[in-house]
Amino acid sequence: MPYYEELSKDLSEKIAYEKSTGSYMDFSFHNDDVIRRRPDHDKPNIIRTPFIRDADKILHCPLYNRYADKTQVFSFYKNDDISRRSLHVQLVSKIARTIGQVLNLNLDLIEAIALGHDIGHTPFGHEGERILDGIYKEHTGRRFAHNIQSVRVLDSIYPYNISLQTLNGIAAHNGEIELSKYEPKALDSFEVFDKEIEACFIDIEENKRLVPCTLEGCVMRISDIIAYLGKDRQDAVRAHIVKEEDFSPSDIGSINAEIINNLIVNIVENSYGKPYIKMDEVHFKALQQLKNENYVKIYKAKQTQSRIETCLLPMMTEIYNKLLDDLKTGKKDSPVFKSHINYVNKAHYQRAFPYEETEANQIVADFIASMTDDYFVDIYKYLFPKSKLRIEYIGYFD
Repeated sequence: MPYYEELSKDLSEKIAYEKSTGSYMDFSFHNDDVIRRRPDHDKPNIIRTPFIRDADKILHCPLYNRYADKTQVFSFYKNDDISRRSLHVQLVSKIARTIGQVLNLNLDLIEAIALGHDIGHTPFGHEGERILDGIYKEHTGRRFAHNIQSVRVLDSIYPYNISLQTLNGIAAHNGEIELSKYEPKALDSFEVFDKEIEACFIDIEENKRLVPCTLEGCVMRISDIIAYLGKDRQDAVRAHIVKEEDFSPSDIGSINAEIINNLIVNIVENSYGKPYIKMDEVHFKALQQLKNENYVKIYKAKQTQSRIETCLLPMMTEIYNKLLDDLKTGKKDSPVFKSHINYVNKAHYQRAFPYEETEANQIVADFIASMTDDYFVDIYKYLFPKSKLRIEYIGYFD
């Protein structure tokens, strides 16, 4: 039988009383303290508060549409019952706002971070990210990480004047690193933030040291894990990679709904009225157990790995090299000009310098990262029509 934990009676009554009287401890980020690169622009008003503005900008970014056809975890499946990145982003936002509303946090800031956190993700999920990182490093010595690319999309490729608080939450969202306690670290200038981002391009380990500067960012970070932990198991069963009975029993449940509920309840139980986000030891150990088991039984499954090494790796390498050569030789009919540089420039945002003057490898990395799975497949066919390499999708009835 599914088991759903509930908040303790004492805490439930305390929360209800403090909300009704407005006597709760306030650890939220206040709208008046927002920091922007251009503070004279994007002035808030009674309808469009600072982080509603950020969320609107992210929703209308040309690359936001592409969430819909990007792998969340399971590449090579043509099956609408398996989650895509667009659903993951919605789930993260919902879970984070559920926690945020009971902790009296800034829900608009939470939503903005959640909507933008994966907008720089590559096609074909984390394996696509790993491959692009390797190619980019080989050419430049610099590193590629999807969370840093998300900042680049919203702050450089499309210089939207997004707030420091939203960009920091996006950069520091890394859902691959679980902690039992998340405590914000103060950040009060773009000068410091820019140095942190540049350090991540140079040393990938710096990525792991990024810390959210708001409690809202901390909530988003743990919500990223909660959103995929049980959902990936659900999808793995639908993809016939594992069976439900293949997973070990857990103290926080075995099905997605149990896992989400029980982690949310425990976080609220241990975080309400405190300047940090925390789980108790039992729930944290169980989260780690589920996450480690997912890696062994899902993420490193042989069905996926073989296709990545035999198809995706050589295909992405060929696309990268071809686009880089086209860019350096000024081949204006190449997709890197017609379908990427021109696409970016149509946004008409004022930049410090024209986008086409960006370093060539960076432009190619930007382009590949922006692609959906199907876009990647189509551009490979367009560039290499005689190649025998093909990504064959697993259909509904395969």
